[in-house]
Amino acid sequence: MVTVLRASARSTKIETARHHLNSRHVNRYPLIEAAGSAFELGLAHGHQATDLVEGYLRLIEKSTGRDRSVLAGGAMSFVERIEALSPAYLEEVRGLAEGAGITFEEAMICQVRGAAVRGIDHEGCTAFALTGEATRQGKTLAGQNQDLGAEFADVGIVLHLAPNDSRPRVTMFTFAGQLGYMGTNEHGVSHFANGLGNAAYQPGLTHYPLKRRCFEMSNVAECVNILRQHRVCSAGNMVFCDGEGDIADVEIRPEGIAVFDDTRPCQRLHTNHYISNEFTSHEDNNTPDSVPRLDRIRELVAQSWGDITVDTMKQVLADHEGDPGAICRHGEKGSFSVAGYIADASERVLHVRRGFGCTGTWTEYAV
Repeated sequence: MVTVLRASARSTKIETARHHLNSRHVNRYPLIEAAGSAFELGLAHGHQATDLVEGYLRLIEKSTGRDRSVLAGGAMSFVERIEALSPAYLEEVRGLAEGAGITFEEAMICQVRGAAVRGIDHEGCTAFALTGEATRQGKTLAGQNQDLGAEFADVGIVLHLAPNDSRPRVTMFTFAGQLGYMGTNEHGVSHFANGLGNAAYQPGLTHYPLKRRCFEMSNVAECVNILRQHRVCSAGNMVFCDGEGDIADVEIRPEGIAVFDDTRPCQRLHTNHYISNEFTSHEDNNTPDSVPRLDRIRELVAQSWGDITVDTMKQVLADHEGDPGAICRHGEKGSFSVAGYIADASERVLHVRRGFGCTGTWTEYAV
């Protein structure tokens, strides 16, 4: 049963969210395509998305309460770690800066977001990976609802990259100017994420460059190994799949990772609380609707077990049991399902939704 929104302030918040989710590109997020060297990838990205990059920088300033001079100083402290992860990323950031007409320091802010001031970017999100006996014809699917502040819908893009070196092609949803987020590569390697809390800031990488690095892998095992090798500055969770039918769920904290095996071998379902035996002691119930959302997606997946398709999961991501903190999230703790993604790893296709699960429009992108 849908909960009635009684407070006028909440109603106003919902209307504001709808405005952001439907303001610029009603049917889809802008598609940015880039090919070539690392510098050329960034140059094309910045040139095509100049206004949106500026919008993302303003949004980071607003969400952190800091101006760019402060944010830039914090962002530059991550340069050495990003270079150790991949020197090509700094070349891409330089290209991005030139293409968008901003400084290198400003372009670096996009790669670290709230971590520039040792803040936490709160993300809700309900994520899944399914394969084998769970799905129709044994296809491998993964995806999520992206739950954030409504204004993030104004700066989202679909980014298609075709490097001219040995790195694979990738199609991802991200924010203009940010090199790494959610999507799939030409090997079917796909990943999606959930926010986790109760982790004090520690020196390390932000999650976004690591997400991009995973798109350079050829299978899930290589992705998990990358996460083992590099420490992060905050907590989060990632679900993975690949074109060979493998799936995984990894909870990530500054001190290390925990690989979580779900209740069934062909599913990995996760929301915003710790599930692994290694990390459950860190759970502080900061997101009270997380457990009910996990219970609900488990229930819905079980109902369609053995016959799950992309369309099945589109409906799951539109579910409203538990409003306003349901799977399709409409404002609980200021978090809205601004986008949704489903990777069909078997077909190397990424489906991206602009807007709420219940009213948004899905678009299909081949890698």
